[in-house]
Amino acid sequence: METIGRDLNEMQRVPLADDHVEALRAAGASATYPADSYIVQPGDPVDCFVYVEDGEIEVVDAFTGARYGSSTLGPAQFMAEISFLSGGVWTMPMRAVRDTQVIEVPRAAMLRLMAEMPEMSDIIITVLSARRRRQLDNRDGTLVLIGEEDDRDIRCIAEFASRNRLPFASHAIGSPEAERVARSCAIAIGQPAVIFGRDRAIAQPTPHKVAELLGLNRDVAQCEAFDVLIVGGGPAGVAAGVYAGAEGLNALVVEDIAIGGQAGTSSRIENYMGFPTGISGADLLWRGEVQAMKFGTRFVMPRRVERLERLDSGQFCATFDNGHQVRAGAVVVATGVQYRRLPIARFAEFEGAGIYYAATENEARYCSGAEAIVIGGGNSAGQAAMYLSRSADHVRLLVRGTSLATSMSHYLSSRLEADPKISIEYETHIVALHGSQALDGVTIQKEGAAPRTMPVCAMFVMVGAAPNTQWLTGLVTLDDKGFVMTGDAVDAGSPYATSCPGIFAVGDVRSGSVKRVASSVGEGSVVISKVWDFLNG
Repeated sequence: METIGRDLNEMQRVPLADDHVEALRAAGASATYPADSYIVQPGDPVDCFVYVEDGEIEVVDAFTGARYGSSTLGPAQFMAEISFLSGGVWTMPMRAVRDTQVIEVPRAAMLRLMAEMPEMSDIIITVLSARRRRQLDNRDGTLVLIGEEDDRDIRCIAEFASRNRLPFASHAIGSPEAERVARSCAIAIGQPAVIFGRDRAIAQPTPHKVAELLGLNRDVAQCEAFDVLIVGGGPAGVAAGVYAGAEGLNALVVEDIAIGGQAGTSSRIENYMGFPTGISGADLLWRGEVQAMKFGTRFVMPRRVERLERLDSGQFCATFDNGHQVRAGAVVVATGVQYRRLPIARFAEFEGAGIYYAATENEARYCSGAEAIVIGGGNSAGQAAMYLSRSADHVRLLVRGTSLATSMSHYLSSRLEADPKISIEYETHIVALHGSQALDGVTIQKEGAAPRTMPVCAMFVMVGAAPNTQWLTGLVTLDDKGFVMTGDAVDAGSPYATSCPGIFAVGDVRSGSVKRVASSVGEGSVVISKVWDFLNG
């Protein structure tokens, strides 16, 4: 299956060309770091690109002060992380092994050079992606979670970090690794904790606090103006971000959970053109995010747009859930849909503690050696069942209908039926949930049969499609199910224009759209031409 970047261990390093280095010298300034001095620390803003002319730089373990890994950076190599593209922060300490001379290029100037020199941009982005892949593969990082298995809040942060491709280490309470980290940070041993670097233990941790610490939303000023505001970071929103940036529009993508949206919860997509061996939804959208950032599109998360107003000037003003506001000349609504909560007693009690809406590597770890239940009859549910069957002893797929033929691709339903570790139960639903601190059992019932109670490690809900459009009420026309109406249905000039000029809708949130990743990507790509016409008309 395709992954987010090449393997650093297999890559042959391609040096920057002479004209690339000359451009760096012209745009940057020389700096010298004496031996044993720190060049950056975790949490420092990634505000420049560092090219090594002479000397040696090592990555440092934030908790021990020792060298991290066996490799160092030498002459003709560069010091940067993928967060350089978004304006985030450094996640690992970097130290000069000996007196080291570098060229430091300010981030804005470096992004301009990358736009002007695509060959240099390709080399840099390939290396940055591979570095991030190695961090994720090693499940290691300066962000450390203790007690993920026991604490719902820590598990929520693990899900947020995992879905946003943020490297982190996770240690069980009482493990030698957890005790080592706790001692190095001078915090209580045997307690859940979220730590960034050696001296930053986050009190009452939330995904918002982690995002702020990692610089995921530091780049947007109050009432900052953009050409286009893209609300939603799923396939349609990310595609719109790629094409908006490529066309020179100043664009901002706002996402309230994780880049990838509902598609990001899919463990494997095999029917997307160009990926014959399949790709996970999270990796596909991560590639799109990197591509959009390369063109200058900015992302902010986790942030929810709670209110949208049209100003007398014709611009739009969006208010986020934290009271922050931005202005835009046009708005693309790409908020997609969300899986529905089931009307079962204690359902909310077990969300994040046995009930999940995504089946990624993070959730699969909770299912090792036990039975899992997946609820739903669509492709996402089918792929979740296939993926979970690798780690769970058995996966039970519950479908309300009598067949998968109308809701799932044939290649996928055939695999499910042939897999001995998966059973499909039609016309079956959940009637009760069991457990104390976490879900440990369910009662299911097939139409016309007696209820059955069975132990489970987790339940994955992938059913229903509720549009995220409450914040648009009164501004654009919605259909009777809450989806945004566009095109001829509201006498608009394009298939993606809404009843309010300047607001466009694409992807699953649009009434009548085809609910597939490929069609969402297509709509997000095409709509930017209409946004351009509106802004320049």
